[in-house]
Amino acid sequence: MRVVFFGTPDFAVPTLERLLSEPDCEVVGVVSQPDTRRGRGNQVSPPPVKSAAIARNLSLSPDLKIWQPDRLKKDKTVLAELESLEADVFVVVAYGQILSQKILNMPKHGCINVHGSLLPKYRGAAPIQWAIANGESVTGLTTMQMDAGIDTGAMLLKAELEILPEDNTDTLSAKLANLGADLLIDTLRRLQTITPEPQDDADSCYSPMIGRDDWELDWQKDAIALHNRIRAFYPNCCTDYRGQRLKVTKTEVIAEDRNLDLVGQVVEILKGKGFVVQTGKGLLLIKEVQPAGKKLQSGWDFVNGARIAIGESLS
Repeated sequence: MRVVFFGTPDFAVPTLERLLSEPDCEVVGVVSQPDTRRGRGNQVSPPPVKSAAIARNLSLSPDLKIWQPDRLKKDKTVLAELESLEADVFVVVAYGQILSQKILNMPKHGCINVHGSLLPKYRGAAPIQWAIANGESVTGLTTMQMDAGIDTGAMLLKAELEILPEDNTDTLSAKLANLGADLLIDTLRRLQTITPEPQDDADSCYSPMIGRDDWELDWQKDAIALHNRIRAFYPNCCTDYRGQRLKVTKTEVIAEDRNLDLVGQVVEILKGKGFVVQTGKGLLLIKEVQPAGKKLQSGWDFVNGARIAIGESLS
């Protein structure tokens, strides 16, 4: 089976690597987002999928083609080259650009997407994050036939995965990425016998892209909601403390009490663990933070270094 792979972040790498090692699949091309500049040195950094493809280029697949168009559906040269490959299927995992109908129609068996949720729940750009933020206990993956909608295509196979209490977006994404590689290969092997299942739009929900406003901690919310949000948007959730930004990266709900007069205040110091903040409902133990311009540190180390006092406020 001739395959063109579309993907960009770390989440897509396990599926690409499985495809490159699958004896019944010939990966004839890889499409990824353009390189970006990041870090203090503003150095050019390739996306993880490109790095993985280059590594394979240097070993087992020296003829593997890699494209990084700014806007794929407008790049006539790349589109012509993709069409000339006469692929059996395009596999898409977190690519990051919308595919036009012309692209969807190119491969013999269409385009198959590995989506990070149990569709039709959590369509959209950030299914893993919003599943955690909303307190889901189970998530999973779905392979589907892509159509012109946003994650609305007919479903092929699914795989479920429990969301553990200690999971954050990084740990859950890593587990789902490996599970997705297995699910994709299983889908391709059974492609001729699977009966596609249309999605029920009435059961759907959308998971929009994460913005800076989503990182802001509102201490009026319940402790469990804040805890889930910190896990979901790791490591970016933040609050103000003594006039500076403080990232909160690991927490634990330790009580369900309510004292609205103390919301946002430090109400207790737990030796060896961290400091406790009163929320709109419940107490939240802050176990790990990252002060502005500094590295991650335990809540207890921050207590000692900053000399936190009971009654101080976060906002």
